[in-house]
Parts: sequence; C-alpha cells; structure tokens
Amino acid sequence: GYIGGRLIPLLHERGHDIRVLVRDRRRVDGRIWKDCVDICVGDLFDEDSLTSACADMDAAYYLVHSMYAGADFKRMDRLAAANFVRAGAHLKKVIYLGGLMPPDTSRSSSHLSSRAEVGEVLRDALPVTEFRAGPIIGSGSASFEMIRYLTERIPVMITPKWVLNEVQAIGVRDMLAYLCEALNKEALGVVEVGADAHAFLKLMQTYASVRGLRPRTILPMPVLAPGLAARWVGFITPIPNTLAVPLVQGMTQPLLADTTAAKDHFSEIVPLSYRAAVERAIEKTLDDDVETRWSGALGPSSTYELSDWNGLIRETRTIHVAASPERVFQAFSGLGGERGWLVWNWAWRLRGFMDRMAGGPGLRRGRRHPQDLQQGETVDFWRVEAVEAPCLLRLRAEMKVPGLAWLQFEAQPEDDGTRLAQQALFLPKGLPGTLYWKMLYPFHKVIFGGMVKALAREATAADADLIRTEPFP
Repeated sequence: GYIGGRLIPLLHERGHDIRVLVRDRRRVDGRIWKDCVDICVGDLFDEDSLTSACADMDAAYYLVHSMYAGADFKRMDRLAAANFVRAGAHLKKVIYLGGLMPPDTSRSSSHLSSRAEVGEVLRDALPVTEFRAGPIIGSGSASFEMIRYLTERIPVMITPKWVLNEVQAIGVRDMLAYLCEALNKEALGVVEVGADAHAFLKLMQTYASVRGLRPRTILPMPVLAPGLAARWVGFITPIPNTLAVPLVQGMTQPLLADTTAAKDHFSEIVPLSYRAAVERAIEKTLDDDVETRWSGALGPSSTYELSDWNGLIRETRTIHVAASPERVFQAFSGLGGERGWLVWNWAWRLRGFMDRMAGGPGLRRGRRHPQDLQQGETVDFWRVEAVEAPCLLRLRAEMKVPGLAWLQFEAQPEDDGTRLAQQALFLPKGLPGTLYWKMLYPFHKVIFGGMVKALAREATAADADLIRTEPFP
C-alpha cells in the first residue's frame, strides 16, 4: 500500500529484518526492496496464514483497512483485527496507523469510527502505539491527489459548508518518521499527529499558490451534502467513489490533533508546514519520482485518471477482472470488425461515417481475423502499433483527427485475477486539437467507461467460447 511501500526501505536502512504479508507475491515483483525482505503470502481473513506471518517476529505494523469491501467493511475490519490479535499474541509491539476523530465522535463517519474501533481491538489485547493522523500529504497520496485535481481543474467552485472546517494534515515524510521512531519506544497508546491546521478551503488555495495558479474562487453554501460532494470528487478526480465518500464524510466535522503526546515522546520530529509538504509533493510529482500511490493496494475496485503531461492527454481506466490475463487479452484483442466495440456501437458507426466523409478510412476496413492480431495490420480506423499476448495491445488512430491518438489495453496478473488497464491517449495539434478533445471528452467518459466494464464482463464469461464474434446490435 501507499504507506507500507515507503516504510519498508526506511526500516531496511535501519538494519531491521522485515517480513511482508501480501495476498499475491506478484504484486511486489517490481519493488526495489523485494530481495531484502521475507515475503509471506496470506490474508487477514485466514488466521492460519497470519500465524505463519507473525511467527518469530518482535513487532508488527498494522496498515490495512477494508473500505473497498463495500457496505460491510466495518464488520470485515473487526474480523481482520481479531484474527491478527490471536495470531500476534506474542508480539512485543504493534504500531497502527488510524485517523483523527472529530470533536463529536457520535457524528463521526463510518470510516473514521471503524478505524477507531480497530484501534480499540488492537489496544485491548496487545501493546500498541496507535497514531491518529488527518490527511496525509505526499506525492501519490489520496488526499493530495484529491486537492490537486480539484484545484487544477475547477477555478470556480460552489462547495458545501464543510470546506470551512479546519483539518490538520501531515506530510508523508513526517508520518513515516513517526512510524519508524515508534519501534524504539515503548507502546504509547493513542498518539495524535499533525502539522498546522487550515480550513479545507485554505488547503486548496495554498495548493493553487504553490502551483502558480490564479487564486481559486470558492463559494461555500450553507449545506453539507457529503454524499453528493463525494460523488462529485469521484467524477472530477481519479479517486473512486469507494474512497472519495469516506474521505469527504470524514471532513464534515473539524479534524484537529492534540499533539501533546507526539511532542513529549517524539520531540526530535518537527512536522513540515502544510505548504512545505505541498511543495515537496508537487516537486516529486513533476519529477515523476512517486514511490507509491494510493491505488497500489486497490484490489477489486476500478479507477479512473485523467492527466495532461507535456501536451499528451491520457485517460486511464483500470478494473480488477476475475479472470486470467489470457482471457482478458482475448476479450480486448477481439474488438472491432464484425464484432464491434461492445458498447455504443451506433456511435462508433457514426464516427466511422463522419471519418469517411472527411476522407478517412472509416470502419470499412474491418479486421483480418476475428481474434488473431498482428503488428502493423488494421482494425477499422486503427492500426495495430504493438501487440504482445497476453498482456498488451496498442492501436494508433488513422481516422482524420487534429492530432495523434492511441487506444491501449494492458492485462497484468493481480491477486486471483487480472488488472485490466485501458488508456485513451491524444496529442493535440494546436488549438483545433485541444478544442476537439474537449468536445469529445464527455462522450469518452461514457463510451470508454462502458467499454472497460464490458470487457471485464466478457472476460469473466463462464466459457471462453462465450466471447462473442458475431455483429453486435
């Protein structure tokens, strides 16, 4: 995950022997620290696997939650914590990262109350230091990404009144310092941490200032509407609703830390100001030096991200598919031709007709074979630029467009299935290209969003023969 992936190399530098619990060993194959740790495959809902993971260990970091499990996540969090308590009864120390609680705990969000409940389960049975933190600001963190995308994309916002609530964020580097230093101290119970406090509105204005953007106009309205606001965040930013909802609900009350215990026990750590943490996160993001990202432990959830980097516009959608990479590859490598494009085929035909009127190939070229693809051949108004079974297909557009366009699909093993990634890329040519993309963006949201879900359904069909090759209506 986001914190664990950054914590491991720091612990290794300090000379600790580290064991990592993962559900799928392949998920850590690309990490530079993979050969420096003992990798244990298991699951928090499988107590036997936890017993093996905790064997011969002195201390453990508990950095998990079940938010992506749906409405039942609180029960699953309790079950996971109870399993861990039994398996780790011999541990000398447990360090848990939870969340700050609002002044009126009776009105706290389900997410925050569940984090606090997990802390209680752990503290009742084990020697625990429970850090409670607000939004963690760092390159790739969910809180930073939410602030970044909202501020970058919306110069004028009408917002719920909760944007006036004060929150106490903390830079990821400081959070990691607390986690590392806690190993050298006795179990301390609850320790609240944070830097300077600001209204959420000020967090966005500060980001705009650091980024060199014009000041954002933010107009708070006398309503809360956390559900609607969270879904707006899910639409505007890459953060899925499963994560946006608890993030937003957690800010409907102030989130302030009593840092007395942190100052007493960790006097050597002086947290960076919020502005300094933002400056560091922006620098890391622009340098493409992002060690971990909020979506690293996303599991079965789908994600969406829109980026514009050095002029190349990239729409990325990913989804976990309960099927093998081979089946997923079979689904997306069979697109086009007589089979069609799974969703909104009338829109694809209309686009093909318009392309022919403009002198382009339209859809008339079809494809050579209903399933097999070779590099360099055509699929409707696309050219196969790269094909690597069972993991990659990249199509380059040959329709008439004011710029260059690609459609790319990737299938990578993940847990007990596959992570399907679909990317639509566009390099606009001048102002006409930019206007063209902006005009089509709303249609892309619907068409490409539907396509990635349809591909997932096709790949999980009961039999590979159910992958349809006849024309779609």
